[in-house]
Amino acid sequence: MVQTHFPLLPESTLAAINTVGQWLAQDDLGDTRDVAAVDRVILAGNAVMPTIDAACRLAAEHDVPLLISGGIGHSTAFLYAAIAQHPRYHTVPVTGRAEASILADIARQFWQIPDAHVWVDDQSTNCGENARFSWNMLKQHHQTSGRVLVVQDPTMQRRTMATFARVCGEESASPQWVSHPGYTPVLKNGENGRVCSGESAGLWPVERYLSLILGELPRLCDDMNGYGPAGRDFIAHVEFPDEVTAAWARLKQDPVLTDALNHRSLL
Repeated sequence: MVQTHFPLLPESTLAAINTVGQWLAQDDLGDTRDVAAVDRVILAGNAVMPTIDAACRLAAEHDVPLLISGGIGHSTAFLYAAIAQHPRYHTVPVTGRAEASILADIARQFWQIPDAHVWVDDQSTNCGENARFSWNMLKQHHQTSGRVLVVQDPTMQRRTMATFARVCGEESASPQWVSHPGYTPVLKNGENGRVCSGESAGLWPVERYLSLILGELPRLCDDMNGYGPAGRDFIAHVEFPDEVTAAWARLKQDPVLTDALNHRSLL
């Protein structure tokens, strides 16, 4: 995670951040990483390099099609920047290109995934379109059964799975969707602010990550303001565990966190 100056937070606040972050990064594989029975991998366009690497690696290792979804949207500039700074991928052209086209080049050139196994949707510009257009492409390829691994930015992983559930909710048959973000962030206090344990390259700045997880929770609510059936009806109903609800309340009440993000115009 990119190091930026950010005020130290109480351990209880960090614990709440990690509770929310790990829940959002829905990982159906857990510690097993058993993908032997997965028939296809879907990579939703994002700028988190460990997630992109995980999707390409799994598709290559298991010789299954990789469907990449992503046009040019509000976060595409973050992918351009991440590619430009990457030690291997910086040679891939990005300017004016759709996210899926860039990631398809990476899949072919650096992970040796055959062209016939790289399916590209370069039109979707949001989470809903990622799911709808990916599902339509699977139907075009007559690949509507089996197990499909879905890989997304960890902060959006749970919403993405709820979106696929909504898109396919009325279908007579659909695959078993398996959620795997490829990377689950964990924050801790460091000498100069928050650092992310484990992988650090190709991740969000700390303040962006915090603003993303705090902004994600209201979207998952099933009420008039959320994306659930009782609201905008973009996603299937999402049940909030008690510990996540409590963690969210803790974060909204932390003055250091909210003041720091408000100061950066991120809340």
